[in-house]
Amino acid sequence: MSEQINPDLEKLDIGRQFEVGKYHEGDVLLFNTLRDKCKPSDFVGQYHIHILCHAGRAQFSMTGVSFEIGPGSLVIWQMGSYIDYTDYSPDFDADFLLVSRIFLVENNPETVWATKGYVYIKTHPVFPLTEKDIALCMADFQRFREQLTNKEHLFRREILGKQMQIFLYDLWNIYANAINRQQQLSNVQGNLFNRFMDLVRQYSTQNREVAFYASKLCVTPKYLSQVSRESSGYPASHWINGYATQEIAALLKNPDLTIAEISDRMNFYTPSHFSRYVKNMLGVSPTEYRNKMVRK
Repeated sequence: MSEQINPDLEKLDIGRQFEVGKYHEGDVLLFNTLRDKCKPSDFVGQYHIHILCHAGRAQFSMTGVSFEIGPGSLVIWQMGSYIDYTDYSPDFDADFLLVSRIFLVENNPETVWATKGYVYIKTHPVFPLTEKDIALCMADFQRFREQLTNKEHLFRREILGKQMQIFLYDLWNIYANAINRQQQLSNVQGNLFNRFMDLVRQYSTQNREVAFYASKLCVTPKYLSQVSRESSGYPASHWINGYATQEIAALLKNPDLTIAEISDRMNFYTPSHFSRYVKNMLGVSPTEYRNKMVRK
């Protein structure tokens, strides 16, 4: 086994938080714990982390709850997760895929299952895989690896985006049965949250006020945010803005639409109000974001 450190790892400043809204060459990275001499916990808070364990053992604690990683486990640490303890066996062998928040937003292919998966993974970060699931994940990781090394390809970023979408579809398919079982066992608050999310998917392009959704559900805005936080870890506004931002990002990729037309389509009062909202959500103005999407 080579002792050379992966050059992508050498170039990466592990302690640096990526600025939201800006594309970086390091938006997608794939490492191996043994070959690259690094651990997934080195990147907590910087990326969404997807860990595929091949051998060895590891333990971690998330918000006070302990979990164990073993061979055949798929582990996902979402970017907002608080990992407060990690311990790895010397033979811990795992590939781990790092994806920045902005790249995930840009390439999320489906919002309904994205929400289902997000909520489920928040309380089930470790998932046992079948042999078929392991083969599927390994194939996805290999395709990422091939594209990440093919740095001269003119459409490399686009291909990585499409592979990200395929990977997400594969993940949701793997989690589907467990997610559906959890939804069937949902309590009253869980049902309210699911109804809220249905409304968000329907109306977030037109209305981004918590009070609007609370009124439709016949509850107070404070109670709706409380239920959302207890069900998903985030207040109602997080999901409303998240869906709206994803739609805005998709519309900004369409060069045939002007900024004013997108603002009007998203039901903002004025283009300047729209620009402030995008700046707050994506970290850059609509024009700056659009320019980053244009191939150089």
